[in-house]
Amino acid sequence: MSPPGWHPDPGYTGIGPVHERWWDGTRWTDQLRVPPATVRRRRMRIGLGITAGVVVLAAIGGGVFLLSDKSGDDNERAATAPSTAPSDPPGRGPGAPGGGGGSGAPEQRMPGTEDGYATDLASGISIPVPDGWNGSSGVAGAGVTTGEYPCPGDASEKCVRGGVFSMPAKGLKLDTTTAKATAVKDISANATDSYGEKIYGGITSHDELKSGPVTVAGEQGYLVRWKVATKNGDDGYVQSLAFPSPRSKDLMIVVRSGFDVNSKAPALSVMDDITKGIKAASGTGSGPGTTA
Repeated sequence: MSPPGWHPDPGYTGIGPVHERWWDGTRWTDQLRVPPATVRRRRMRIGLGITAGVVVLAAIGGGVFLLSDKSGDDNERAATAPSTAPSDPPGRGPGAPGGGGGSGAPEQRMPGTEDGYATDLASGISIPVPDGWNGSSGVAGAGVTTGEYPCPGDASEKCVRGGVFSMPAKGLKLDTTTAKATAVKDISANATDSYGEKIYGGITSHDELKSGPVTVAGEQGYLVRWKVATKNGDDGYVQSLAFPSPRSKDLMIVVRSGFDVNSKAPALSVMDDITKGIKAASGTGSGPGTTA
């Protein structure tokens, strides 16, 4: 059990400023605050399809980034260590959206996360972290990655052989209201962002490998999977999966997956295993995993 302190608000919907909520050691209270000023970080490419802070993932495409001084800070924040209890209800305190770097003990987890999973607190889901992979939990997204290597087309940046990332659909500026429409609309952008012009020379063609309804975390969703051919470097498998949040049927979630077609990359079956292993985050419901 985590000690009392300020933590990213697990009820954050991805709309408006990011807040912190007070955890009293046993439950979430009604006390909120805007976290302290942001810590800016250097930019580096290490993956597929989303922008990442230390613990928060927000999809804007083209790889996993640590935001630079020239990048916007609203989508980046780090989990803060437990602090002293508030003497008065904090409401919207001083400071700007974003977050200061945490200094908590390494063994401490953000409330609502669990070992072996990367938890998207806003969406209310947890993504399994396969053995040997890296996982990141966050307020407005989560992700798992493996196989870092110099990007084709720009060896000064880093890509990964496989990555799976989640966030609310609104973070991708998707205004669709059904799982099918959301997945169908996102797949092209997902492919471009994951294997796009700068690093892979652009996509020359694609084949649809799979599409159809799927049950994820007890919710009815839809997925679309492509195999894409690129001008430079490896071809890739990309998948867009959409489904309602176990926390709120009005919140649509997108999970983007991208695997290189390479003997050093994860087998395509691992994408299926991760998809099947997605579940409702602890405390948000007890829906089963995924069945195709």
